[in-house]
Amino acid sequence: MKISAVKPVIVGDQRNFFFVVVETDEGLRGVGEGGITWREQAMAGFVEALRPSLLGEDPRRTEHLWQVMLRCGFFPASRVGAAAISAIDIALWDIKAQALGVPLYQLLGGQVRDRVVCYPHVDGETTEELVADALQKVAEGWKFVRFNFSSDGEILDPRTAVRNGIAQFAAIREAVGPEIEMIVDVHTRLDPAEAIRFCRGIEPFEPFFVEDPIRSENPQLLRKLNQQVRVPIGMGEQYATKWEFRQVVEEDLIDYARIDLCIVGGLTEALKVAHWCETHYIQVAPHNPLGPVSTAACLHLDLALSNFAVQECARPPGTVLPELFPEQVTLENGHLLPPSGPGLGVVMDEQVIASLPPIAEGDCPRLRRSDGSYTNW
Repeated sequence: MKISAVKPVIVGDQRNFFFVVVETDEGLRGVGEGGITWREQAMAGFVEALRPSLLGEDPRRTEHLWQVMLRCGFFPASRVGAAAISAIDIALWDIKAQALGVPLYQLLGGQVRDRVVCYPHVDGETTEELVADALQKVAEGWKFVRFNFSSDGEILDPRTAVRNGIAQFAAIREAVGPEIEMIVDVHTRLDPAEAIRFCRGIEPFEPFFVEDPIRSENPQLLRKLNQQVRVPIGMGEQYATKWEFRQVVEEDLIDYARIDLCIVGGLTEALKVAHWCETHYIQVAPHNPLGPVSTAACLHLDLALSNFAVQECARPPGTVLPELFPEQVTLENGHLLPPSGPGLGVVMDEQVIASLPPIAEGDCPRLRRSDGSYTNW
């Protein structure tokens, strides 16, 4: 079997999504997804650059092709390049599982659980709206709720935001009760001093973990955070390749690894990071704000990991791109269920692509301090 085509695909539906379709001379076709949102054209360009190194190769040689893709340009791929590699790698695994006639998780070690618990995104501009949406999610059967650390419109003043964030966490905890697990995503919006204040403030309300309490560029600062707070920390969604996870894993700086399969390097790399985390008793909670392919790939990984914790499911199956992906994985009572068919369990209808042109959305939303200076969204 040989790779006959590698095609980047950008479509728009609520936001832009980036996919890669890999075709073979035997008629099998795999699909993958890349995760650097707002940089879809850059990922597509990287895929185009990799195509000559892939055409004519055996798609089942996933480890070999991963090494080729990362290193064939001499400069090791990172971020945009790693996201492009992720999309191709997932597509290759899809083909390999189809060729063997088994669900993809069987190639990752087989099932260690019957279903995968997930958490949704709780939305709202006010505390009252957040509480109402959290209660709605619980009524729908979700066992977790997750909400974003808030801003005041386009302004994020750290001290004000910390006070508001603590109050919101307390209000949601009171509403949903002690049995529902709670996650708050700070979204890299705080420096260590304010992150410490926030984490200490919500300690009494027992968060499942606090996600990205500080920026990701300097993992050394997680040591300072861990010395002064008593809440579990989850990070990793911005890390590309195993090397960026090295310090936080080897020095036990995180409690939950937020591996993004569509950025880290696909299933090939995610599996290595996850097994490495197991030796440090770090649980895996994959990042997934993306589309149907990302959700399916995460599901297969989660089914095969003994150190899996919870799966982010920002866009439940069927809520985005239902025409492009008429076959998606199944969500039931806040849990993703194992697919029974071969491969990923998602099917793309390429005839629909032309009806979903990319959206001209520019960069990601922006926040600023009250003095007008830029800060992380």
